[in-house]
Amino acid sequence: MLSIFILIGAYRYYAQLAERFGKTKWQYGVLAIGIYLGTQLLLGFGYGIYLGLTDPESVENINYTGFSGVNIIGWLISIVAVWGVYKFLENKFIKERPVKPIIEIEEIGKTIDQ
Repeated sequence: MLSIFILIGAYRYYAQLAERFGKTKWQYGVLAIGIYLGTQLLLGFGYGIYLGLTDPESVENINYTGFSGVNIIGWLISIVAVWGVYKFLENKFIKERPVKPIIEIEEIGKTIDQ
């Protein structure tokens, strides 16, 4: 249940970033969801492989719905991954923002004598 709230928050966070820089909101929202779910899957597979190698009998007794230390650490790492990519994209968009020519446009049509 907590993952659903995190996904909604990540979607809105990325959509606001896209809106601020004139990009397509839903594409960046889906990117946030993909980053979160991809990180969760990667961590889940890694933890499952670790358990399978160290204690094969414990793989049968995994609780996927409870609040365990591993779940909380997985949520935190996934949130940090989403935030890191957000900051990367924000810096990239700031650098890509076109610089307005201030003087040149105002000087069009004026003669040198003015």
